[in-house]
Amino acid sequence: MFCFITTALVGQLFTFVDLKSPSAVHPIQSNPIQLNQTNDPKMILRNTIVGQLILMLLYGCHYAYLSSAKTVNNDQLSMALPEPRAYLPDAQNLDFVYHDHEELTRFLRATSARYPNLTALYSIGKSIQGRDLWVMVVSSSPYEHMVGKPDVKYVGNIHGNEPVGREMLLHLIQYFVSSYNTDQYVKWLLDNTRIHILPTMNPDGYAVSKEGTCDGGQGRYNARGFDLNRNFPDYFKQNNKRGQPETDAVKDWISKIQFVLSGSLHGGALVASYPYDNTPNSRLLKGICRSSALCAMFQTYSAAPSLTPDDDVFKHLSLVYARNHAKMSRGVACKSATPAFENGITNGAAWYPLTGGMQDYNYVWYGCMEITLEISCCKFPPAYELKKYWEDNQLSLIKFLAEAHRGVQGFVFDPAGMPIERASIKIKGRDVGFQTTKYGEFWRILLPGYYKAEVFAEGYAPREVEFVIVEQHPTLLNVTLQASKRIEGVGAGGPSFYRPMQAPQHYRPGAPPYATAASNDNGILSTISNGLNSLYSNIFG
Repeated sequence: MFCFITTALVGQLFTFVDLKSPSAVHPIQSNPIQLNQTNDPKMILRNTIVGQLILMLLYGCHYAYLSSAKTVNNDQLSMALPEPRAYLPDAQNLDFVYHDHEELTRFLRATSARYPNLTALYSIGKSIQGRDLWVMVVSSSPYEHMVGKPDVKYVGNIHGNEPVGREMLLHLIQYFVSSYNTDQYVKWLLDNTRIHILPTMNPDGYAVSKEGTCDGGQGRYNARGFDLNRNFPDYFKQNNKRGQPETDAVKDWISKIQFVLSGSLHGGALVASYPYDNTPNSRLLKGICRSSALCAMFQTYSAAPSLTPDDDVFKHLSLVYARNHAKMSRGVACKSATPAFENGITNGAAWYPLTGGMQDYNYVWYGCMEITLEISCCKFPPAYELKKYWEDNQLSLIKFLAEAHRGVQGFVFDPAGMPIERASIKIKGRDVGFQTTKYGEFWRILLPGYYKAEVFAEGYAPREVEFVIVEQHPTLLNVTLQASKRIEGVGAGGPSFYRPMQAPQHYRPGAPPYATAASNDNGILSTISNGLNSLYSNIFG
């Protein structure tokens, strides 16, 4: 206010002197009369004591104005600039940028150190180039299995040039640990579930990928040029591709932990895809095609659904993710030339069949319900879009994991109340089975309805039990198996026990008779079919 009054007084002095000057009378004449020293207001101010005081006040006010203006401009500038690229391990918030393997490792280690009661970090192996395949457990019991509580997992970046899922999983970890004490839903989930998160299965491929590349295959494969999502054992066709260290590590991992539910994150489309990914050769084409390779090629590009015995559950799980996503359930095509998906979900083989996929392997070999989550139309979008991807996927990522608590769960005991490990269980009418853990636990995701379960274990009489699933909460089912009856006089060693024929660990759907011939075709048509498959995969994921 004081500066304002001073400036006003000086302005009046300038006006008074200007009115006395001839130039003020004729402001636009070509040769204005110059003010002499006595009429120059600046000289008047400088040559008097009062004037000097006024000038000092003006300079002070001017400096204060510039300082305040500089502060405002700096604030505005900082708001306009993006957040710093460098990742600070001690920072509470994870930045929305792509993190290379060293930064990813630092973040996981820092998070594990900061939240030792909620996280545990371990490596399941190394990539070809020696990068650790890190897994972060997030749970209120991170270091040991919680009896009666299911294990679930997410796997990201199986294709190196599809890293949005990699970053989403890092942010999911950050959200879980930072929200445990404030978000009751997150607290319930972590108190009742062990969540294993593998942010990148293909760190070598990521290292050679390029940000901003929406299509193409650079970085998709591992360091030896193998597509890791075509490198697992298959159920309909023999997969002759040599096993890779990354896939071998994942196979060993899921053989040791009884995972109930899983999601594999990809890019290149916006859809939740469920098993089966592969399909036997179409019986309708038999007799029309002259070679099995030609039949396979025709079937690939006029694909039909290849449904599992748990198709209702897989559709439900896919819808849970799609409907909680900001856009996926709309089923809008990413591009005019790409397919649209009703409700944002699709059967994998109906989209395009593939051999050696990870989701089919999880399901048939270990009874784990895995789906593939394609979460970005662009495979490797610019980093500034990551925040929006997180906002679109955050709720879906959380709600999907909670589905592990739907269906039936319980224990299998012997007559003494001791758990029976590796008892085989199959839901009647659903031929893909599952087994109990070393604690006798089992879980199966089922929708509301009436079911029968068949339970087998070596040395015990098989048993069939009936149960009902409701919507509100999982059904608890404990099964006690009786020892097999003794059959007198059987065997040279005296009395023995009847042992029922052991049920196979997991049902594997049988291939049609001509599938073997198809796998051995090495002609030009087989080459064309494989080439088209590779091209289609590079475009859509």
